Amino acid sequence: MASLNAYLVFNGQCQEAMSFYKNCLGGELILNTVGDSPLAAQMPAARHDEIIHSMLSSGRVVLMASDMATDDGDRPGNNVSLCLICDSTAEMDKLFSGLTEGGRVRRPPKEEFFGRFAALTDRFGLNWMLMFGGTLTASKGTAGPAAETPTTRPTPRPGGK
Repeated sequence: MASLNAYLVFNGQCQEAMSFYKNCLGGELILNTVGDSPLAAQMPAARHDEIIHSMLSSGRVVLMASDMATDDGDRPGNNVSLCLICDSTAEMDKLFSGLTEGGRVRRPPKEEFFGRFAALTDRFGLNWMLMFGGTLTASKGTAGPAAETPTTRPTPRPGGK
């Protein structure tokens, strides 16, 4: 069965916010920048210090976040997604199919540098992300779009480990 985590989007304040949450909740914080990811060549240099993915793990609490807004832009109401970390491609496809009924596909399931990824808005207006594979399988519920891969390593950042 998939695990469910919150995924927050900040407008350039991800590092500050996640460092604040680490101070409040404790745990281990990983911050990955655009500049340290395979997407760096596709992004303007001015965005290379932005956080493409972060993860705070503290006991059973897993909070993930990014500075990367959805295609609709960053506005209150669309800056939180529910993130399903799936156990298989079949599970991901089944969940995606069910959740998209009456909703809107934002990104169909596709292999990315960090694993298989999909995004949608359900018929009630809630944003969902689904992930499987890559480093996600080995560390269920604790990885994401800029997880450590052979080409991307977590970048130590102030306030993180």
